[in-house]
Amino acid sequence: MLFDSTVRRELARTFGATLVVILTIVLTSFLIRTVGQAAGGNVAPQDVVLLLGYVTLGNLPTMLSLSLFIAIVVGLGRMYRDSEMAIWFASGVSITRFVRPVLRMSWPVLVVVGLLLLFVWPWGNQNSLELRDRYQQRSDLSRVAPGVFQTSSDGQRVFYIDRDNTAGATLGTVASNVFVLSQTPSGEAVTTAKSGHIEVTGDDRFLVLERGQRNAVENVSGERSLSSFETYRLLIGERSVQAVGARPPKALATMDLIRQPTPRNQGELTWRLGLLLATANLLLLGVGLSASNPRRASNWNLLFALLAFFIYSNMVNLSQASVANGRTSMGTALLALHGGVFGLAMLLLWWRDHAAVFRLRRGRELSAA
Repeated sequence: MLFDSTVRRELARTFGATLVVILTIVLTSFLIRTVGQAAGGNVAPQDVVLLLGYVTLGNLPTMLSLSLFIAIVVGLGRMYRDSEMAIWFASGVSITRFVRPVLRMSWPVLVVVGLLLLFVWPWGNQNSLELRDRYQQRSDLSRVAPGVFQTSSDGQRVFYIDRDNTAGATLGTVASNVFVLSQTPSGEAVTTAKSGHIEVTGDDRFLVLERGQRNAVENVSGERSLSSFETYRLLIGERSVQAVGARPPKALATMDLIRQPTPRNQGELTWRLGLLLATANLLLLGVGLSASNPRRASNWNLLFALLAFFIYSNMVNLSQASVANGRTSMGTALLALHGGVFGLAMLLLWWRDHAAVFRLRRGRELSAA
């Protein structure tokens, strides 16, 4: 039908352009933030692009929802301003008739949003957390670059090494020309060695130095000591990298959230299902909020629509917090918020359909009086 195809084509073009703009802005913001985290030592520099991909996938449902909502408001609003709506209304098409082409254009996006929320969102969060934890749990020696003085994670040691390209079959990484400056409240010590390697004992890592000497100074007494050694074991200040243990709810698969119905898990499930329901409700709200007066060259309807989107998004987050804290059940939170918004959207559509009739009756009553 000409009506359906025209509306779908208009909304699809607007949706594509809006998504490109939002993706560009958000990706630039995420890139700047991720590079800043890498510069601050929170993530590995070589993982910036990978981490940016995980963060983008995690926020893609929200971007798709916002792009779809803006596309409906802007696309139908343009039809109001160009008097195309007046032609359709004069042909007997009501505003509720626009819901069907909007849903036919939007259902693939809704499916993608659902898949992203239920499957990709926890997968991306899990991998992102593992990247951050693996980088934060790396050993002090792995922080060191050859020819560069590097401070340990606790700030009590300074390392300098020349890393060898060979590695022992069972002893791990081999380093040559090792320099270690250790500072404690009682004193400081300078340890040098011809070579060193890593040994793992339980959860701890030791730097085993060979053929070197240690020069120590006591702060209180000022006593100095110089000793030579063939082998010296130095505990590196961090544990070896371990598998991620207890994961936060946002990194758990949807089926795990269902099998473990704790308040925090139900709060996370409320957010995932709530964002999907919010995307569907925003389609109906967009149709109702797109109405504008063609005689006024203003975009107040778009501003009101954006305000409604941010309020709705914050309400979804509040419902998640309420369920996670045990104040509200998941079913009650979903029904109260999204059922209420659905009823408000239907009421708005009904009012848009009957507003002209009410104004006509009011005009006849005033003229008769």
